[in-house]
Amino acid sequence: MIKTANVVIHSNIRQFIVHFVRKMTHRVFVYGTLKRNEPNHYWLTKPENGASKFIANGTTKTKYPLIIATRYNIPFLLYSPGDGSNVQGEVYEIDDKMLSNLDILEDHPKFYVREVDDIQIQKGNETTTTKCWVYFLKTFKPELLKKPTMSNYSSTGPHGLVYAESNNESTVDDLYDDILKK
Repeated sequence: MIKTANVVIHSNIRQFIVHFVRKMTHRVFVYGTLKRNEPNHYWLTKPENGASKFIANGTTKTKYPLIIATRYNIPFLLYSPGDGSNVQGEVYEIDDKMLSNLDILEDHPKFYVREVDDIQIQKGNETTTTKCWVYFLKTFKPELLKKPTMSNYSSTGPHGLVYAESNNESTVDDLYDDILKK
């Protein structure tokens, strides 16, 4: 606790530091297990990963196939513009450290490729478009386009494909045979 000019500053100091000392210079759109109430959301909330702030729910302006694949039931956003649905997700402001850690998590650019895309945000009756980083699977087996697509991922959704954490028994390299085009 710091006393300045008879004002006591409590937990709001963290928000001050996040927004003024650590510049939130990036926006990222998350559509899968990084969303709130999903298994990997903790990545966005751990201070050692960097800083993040939820901005709004959003939807891709372009349609893409959002599928679930592998024995771990992982959601993948396939880079096939015009196919699939306008995908729903969440927009976060993040700092450089968080972006770097998300790149590690998503194995960018070896597995996922991070690209800027247009995301629509609905606030009341007004829709705005913002540019966000999005992690796409760009080099994938064509048969993945035949999988059922969805517009909104939930690890416990009606698809019945519950996300299964690998508990470090698998690496991204293990997924190549199932997902990536050689």
